Amino acid sequence: QVQLVESGGGLVQPGGSLRLSCAASGFTFTSAAMSWYRQAPGKERELVAVIIRAGGNTNYGDSVKGRFTISRDDLKNTVYLQMNSLKPEDTAVYFCKARILLSRREFWGQGTQVTVSS
Repeated sequence: QVQLVESGGGLVQPGGSLRLSCAASGFTFTSAAMSWYRQAPGKERELVAVIIRAGGNTNYGDSVKGRFTISRDDLKNTVYLQMNSLKPEDTAVYFCKARILLSRREFWGQGTQVTVSS
């Protein structure tokens, strides 16, 4: 059974930092591209960042470029999102997604809330 469990969300002041983690199980982690998405109230879910392989190419949404960094630890089956210089507009539920490269099946985590407010 595939499981993606996000953690690390919370309340942070503008300009602060958070690191989100997504622990994966139930599939071969190295066979999946891992992504972070977010969804703010009343808005569509949007791509935040994606990483195909450890140390490989990454891609970011325009609104987070230069502030967020995605990484993965294939030994721990975990993907991370380091978020710096947080802004109130970063407030959203952040979701982890796994996309199996060969089958293109996708799996989602349950999400973790990030609130940026003073």
